[in-house]
Amino acid sequence: MDRPLAMFIADSLGLDFLNSVATPVDMPVDWIDDGDGLIDWLSQAKLVPAEELNALRAQAKPGELDKVAGKARALREWFRGFVLEHAGRPLGPSALEELGPLNSILQQDEMFSHIEARQDDSDRGLALRMKRRWRSPESLLLPVGEAMAKFVCEEDFTDVKACEGHNCTMLFADHTRRRARRWCIMAVCGNRAKQAAHRSRLKDRQ
Repeated sequence: MDRPLAMFIADSLGLDFLNSVATPVDMPVDWIDDGDGLIDWLSQAKLVPAEELNALRAQAKPGELDKVAGKARALREWFRGFVLEHAGRPLGPSALEELGPLNSILQQDEMFSHIEARQDDSDRGLALRMKRRWRSPESLLLPVGEAMAKFVCEEDFTDVKACEGHNCTMLFADHTRRRARRWCIMAVCGNRAKQAAHRSRLKDRQ
């Protein structure tokens, strides 16, 4: 199916994963409702190198990517429940016992250090970089799990907010100086709210 481009507005890839199903305007959109959608979302999120996505797509058995997309959706909804349960207050060590599903994914990861040519304008020197073995389509869940884990460990849950837009389901991390962010995208939900408030004021004057 045709999908709009995915939206990365949360200032955190872990929350952007939750926003891979959302109602940013009027109609709900699920960017990972099948295997092709999962591949496209991971590509736009830059979580998996293009050559690895192409290789995994080519080697996947019929229906295999759709099955992995189903697991990604289940993981997404579990994580949504966790985030909403803890949003608005600091995350403490007591939450660790709830993170079993996420730790189970992280334990499957196969990452290793690799020496390669430095990738910059200097065109000299070597660099040590982390690589990942992509053994099967299920390994597509590994970078998603890593993004979620970074969010859990590095983000202040006090800053997690839901967009105040009418019917909008987007979540974001408010990193503004005064923690005054209210909208997923000011040009969309913010302007719609302003227009609605303006119409309401005009109606009150009549």
